[in-house]
Parts: sequence; structure tokens; C-alpha cells
Amino acid sequence: MSNMKNKKLTTTQLQYNQLVTSIEPKRPILTNCIRAFLIGGLICTIGQFLQWAFITYFNFDEKSSVGPTSLVLIFTAALLTGLGVYDHLAQWAGAGSAVPITGFANSIASASIEHKSEGFVLGVAGNMFQLAGAIIVYGVFSAFVVATIKLIITWLGAM
Repeated sequence: MSNMKNKKLTTTQLQYNQLVTSIEPKRPILTNCIRAFLIGGLICTIGQFLQWAFITYFNFDEKSSVGPTSLVLIFTAALLTGLGVYDHLAQWAGAGSAVPITGFANSIASASIEHKSEGFVLGVAGNMFQLAGAIIVYGVFSAFVVATIKLIITWLGAM
């Protein structure tokens, strides 16, 4: 794509680009943003409600309620992905369903479901982290960098 910008286009190519631009439907950016905000906010509100329920009814404290809350959200997203519901929600909501932890669970579950015909080892397990692998790699690397910076700052502060 970047090579196309530097390349001189012929008259036919320019006319074709103009035709495509005129026919291409315009994206409803404001509507998409509102949908993403509503669904992302709803998912986060459900997570907050779950955390409150774990604190109130199961005697968790604020820090220890994070794990079960995340677990319920991940399980629900994986279940809804398996039932085919989450994909319809993601089509309608866009990034609002992809950004929370439920989107991460959806990416893992949908890759597993897509490759289940190849077997459990090579299909499901081998492709489970196909999309989410980059997130895990960069998350671990970012945690390493932040921990190293904190260690250096702590070490310099002790001197």
C-alpha cells in the first residue's frame, strides 16, 4: 500500500480510484463510536456488578475479587462465542466488544472453534493462541520492561 503512494498512477487507475471512492458506502463513524461505547460500558458495568457481588455475598476483599470476576467474564464470553452469540454482538458493537477481557476470550475461543476439525492437539491447542499470541508476547515483554525500569529506579533510590 505504501508503494502505491510513491508510484505514478495511470489515467485509468486514477479514474478507477475515483469511481471506487464515489461508490463506496460511507462508514457511520459516530454511530459506531456510540455502539462501541455502549457495549464496552455495559461489559464493564457487568464486571463491576460481579465484583460487587463477590465482595458483598462471598466475602472477598477488593483485591481478591478481581480473579473470580475476570474468570466469570472470560467463561461467559467463551460460552457465548461457542453458542455463536458473541460474534453477532461483536459485529454490532465493534471495538466495544473487542477491547475488554471478553474480546480476548472471544479471540481464543473462536480460533479454537475454527480449527477443531484438525483435532484437539494440532487444531484446538495449536491454534488457540493464534490471534491472542501477539497480545501475550507484547504483554509479557511490556511487563518485563516496566519491572526492569522499576527495579532500576528502586536501585537508584537506595543509593
